[in-house]
Amino acid sequence: MALTAQDAGGRPETAAPYAIELRGISKSFGPVQANKDIDLRVAKGTIHGIIGENGAGKSTLMSILYGFYKPDRGQILVNGQPTAIADSQTAIRAGIGMVFQHFKLVQNFTVLENIILGAEDGGLLRPSLAKARGVLKRLAAEYQLNVDPDATIDELSVGHQQRVEILKALYRQADILILDEPTGVLTPAEADHLFRILQGLKDEGKTIILITHKLREIMEITDNVSVMRRGEMVASVRTADTSPEELAELMVGRKVLLNVEKSAATPGPPVLEVRDLTMVDDEGVERLRGISFDIRAGEILGIAGVSGNGQTQLLELLGGFPEKGARVGGTIRMNGEALDLTGTGSDAATRRARGIGHVPEDRQSEGLIMDFTAWENVAFGYHRAPEYNRGLLMDNQAIRQDAERKMDHFDVRPRNCHLAARNFSGGNQQKIVVAREIERNPDLLLVGQPTRGVDIGAIEFIHKRIVELRDAGKAVLLVSVELDEILSLSDRIAVMFDGRIMGERLPAETTTGELGLLMAGITETDRHDADAGIPPGHRHVETPPQERA
Repeated sequence: MALTAQDAGGRPETAAPYAIELRGISKSFGPVQANKDIDLRVAKGTIHGIIGENGAGKSTLMSILYGFYKPDRGQILVNGQPTAIADSQTAIRAGIGMVFQHFKLVQNFTVLENIILGAEDGGLLRPSLAKARGVLKRLAAEYQLNVDPDATIDELSVGHQQRVEILKALYRQADILILDEPTGVLTPAEADHLFRILQGLKDEGKTIILITHKLREIMEITDNVSVMRRGEMVASVRTADTSPEELAELMVGRKVLLNVEKSAATPGPPVLEVRDLTMVDDEGVERLRGISFDIRAGEILGIAGVSGNGQTQLLELLGGFPEKGARVGGTIRMNGEALDLTGTGSDAATRRARGIGHVPEDRQSEGLIMDFTAWENVAFGYHRAPEYNRGLLMDNQAIRQDAERKMDHFDVRPRNCHLAARNFSGGNQQKIVVAREIERNPDLLLVGQPTRGVDIGAIEFIHKRIVELRDAGKAVLLVSVELDEILSLSDRIAVMFDGRIMGERLPAETTTGELGLLMAGITETDRHDADAGIPPGHRHVETPPQERA
């Protein structure tokens, strides 16, 4: 697909200058060329999406634009003027702001203190705070960015913290905003509100650059989209002139199946039965509050929820990695037999011996030893298996051969089992972990965030393998913050909020809106009460007739 001035910026060459124009930007890190002769044009007052697989060079390119890196060659124009961006302060002075995926906020500072941090007017804070309060009030009203200026950051929801980051950039008079994966930790309702904010910013003449891997968001909110692959810009088009399927093919270089193909589940007997599971951590915080559910053979139970609502503790407890010092209650039965909740019988080795495989949420800190080779990581946790041992010694040759077979079966690239885990891309690291657990043919597979930070091609592959395991009669517990993933993979969906199961739904009988409300802790009863004007927690309970007298 040819890249033209009309395509790239969404307006003719003769119009006003572009908000951002990058010409021939290249950047290498040693032998790795992250960006190669990148041309990009972003029209003023538009929302411009940038997509690409992991390692495509998106973050490097935006880091150059925001002054974190200097390009090896190439030119940056801001509002038509050549601009040398030496650091982030230069970018801010040029009217560029950036909202990072992981917020840069001081948790025990107030909103107001975070807003002015680094932008104080002189040595006295009181005048700066007074000025900021007035500006903040105006910006909040103008862009639907309402947030309590005196609240400390650790008191705010993730969605409100993101608003603070946007306010920081606007306070510094940014006309161009870069947002990196802005909806990764938001509920659907929060994401919808963010999109309304972005639309409002656009209507006021601001320019937005949106980095996201979610094609649905690209189609919904952007005016134009640019696709990067292997460090190069391969296409820039009007969003209205393309489709998710075409964008996925441009990203990967081949056709990609975006929808999970699977037949209806045929559940068998219960494999996992959880009843009244509770957990209080060593600081006295109740992380799990009476969790109960079943998973049957031949089905996938998806757990939806915003990160931090007990999903991590649930997976770790089931997988044999309970938090140190935690107090646990309730019962867990695996194939009809009770599992220990504490003591030596609650460890990961015992769980594996009982037929539980575990793909942890954080592959790098919990699923792999990054400095060990791929073949060593394939044996991680299973190193005492008979096929890996010969007498008193480990059979390294057998492990290497098994690793090569698994890497071939799961299309791990490069297919070199002697490489350290850190030398593989995120998607291939995930494939190593998934291959290790699935190839053990567990009765129950625990999967946490299976495609977090994974390329779209690897997502398709991992989804297929999970469905194949289900079709082989195994049970799968899937935890994901991606609602599209939950809806497409799950046979049943449970929603967690604040350590509780808020409700259970069938994918065909629910919507992202309904799941989003449950993820925010709002039930059907709460909605009915709100419609009737009943405050939360004040539902009227009818007194039984025998008690009225």
